[in-house]
Amino acid sequence: MLSEERVKLMTRMASFQENEGKEYDSASKHFRGDYVGVQVLKAVICATIAYMIVFGVYIYYDFENLLTEVFKMDLWAFASKALKYYAVTVITYSVIVYIVFTIKYTKARQGLKKYFNNLKLLGSLLVKESENKQE
Repeated sequence: MLSEERVKLMTRMASFQENEGKEYDSASKHFRGDYVGVQVLKAVICATIAYMIVFGVYIYYDFENLLTEVFKMDLWAFASKALKYYAVTVITYSVIVYIVFTIKYTKARQGLKKYFNNLKLLGSLLVKESENKQE
């Protein structure tokens, strides 16, 4: 016969698996450095693509002025300014992503720790019930 405590515990564990468990799955398969590193690498790639798109739109928007001023302007200064903005964009976004995914990984590990403690408790409840049945 099922005990009420065991049913509650199994319900909580099933709820965890359906909700947070799916979200924490990728974090549980990696070390913190690997998980956060991959996310930061994705962020750098996405920030580069986003910067290229914004820069392209800016060039397209101001193309007429750029063509008239191209021979008068200092191209090295323009390129260095664009690279500085790129570096600031990528570094800022990477730091934000690093912080967010470090926190996310920590929460995932804590949630999984609770889940495994509940799993051990469930095992001990099953052992206790089987010992009571044998007596």
